[in-house]
Amino acid sequence: MGLWSVVIATLLDSLTGLVGVFSLFIREEMLSKVVKTMVAFAAGTMLGGALLHMLPRAASSFPWAGEVAALGFISFFLLERILHWHHCHEGVCEVHPITSLTIVGDSLHNLIDGVIIAAAFHADPALGWLTTFLIIAHEVPQELGNFLILVYGGMKKERAVLWTFFSQATCILGGILGWFFIPKEMVLPVIAFAAGGFLYISASDLVPELHKEKDLKKSLVSFLWFLTGLAFMEVMKLVR
Repeated sequence: MGLWSVVIATLLDSLTGLVGVFSLFIREEMLSKVVKTMVAFAAGTMLGGALLHMLPRAASSFPWAGEVAALGFISFFLLERILHWHHCHEGVCEVHPITSLTIVGDSLHNLIDGVIIAAAFHADPALGWLTTFLIIAHEVPQELGNFLILVYGGMKKERAVLWTFFSQATCILGGILGWFFIPKEMVLPVIAFAAGGFLYISASDLVPELHKEKDLKKSLVSFLWFLTGLAFMEVMKLVR
C-alpha cells in the first residue's frame, strides 16, 4: 500500500497543474483575492509543517537534522537563483524568465517534491499525507502563477494549462524513483532537507508576498490567514 499511497499523493499533487483552468471562468479581481488568501494560508502551513512536524521527526533519530535543514534552505536559494525558480503570484511579475525556462525549472522542482513525498511516506504514512498537503497548499498558487507567466510570455491559455500540468506531473516520477531508490538511512536526512526548503519557500517567497499589500485592513486579513495555516499545523500535531 505504501507505493500506491505515494502514487495517489503525487497524482493529487499533479492535478494542481490544471489550476489555470479556473482562471478562464473567474474574474481577475476575484482571482487575485483567492490567490492572496492561498498564499497567506500556504505560508503559515509550510512554516508550521517544517517547524512542528518535519524537523522534529527528523531530529528524533538524526542528530544532524538542523545542519541538513540549513543545507536545504541554502540549496533552495541557489536553485532559485540558478534556474530563475521565481514563484509568481501575480498577473504581472517583476521577473519573467522565458517560458521554456519556467517549464524546465518547475519540472525539476516537482520532481524533487515527488522524492520528498516518497521519503515522508517511508518515514510515516501520516507524515507522508501531511507533506503532500503542504506541497499542494503551496503548489496551487504557484502553479497558477506559472500559468500566468506562460500566458504573459505569449502562450495560448489552453496550451499553457497543458504545459503546467505536464511539468507538475513529474512529481509522480519523482515519487516512484524516491520510493524505490532512497536508502532507509537517507529518509530522515531527506525530510530534514525538505524542511529547510519549506522554510525557505515560506520565509523568502510567500511571506514577502504578504508584505506587498499596502492596505492595512487587507494586510491584517492576510495575516489572519497566515496564522490560520500555522494554527492548523499545530492542531494536526496535537491530533496525531
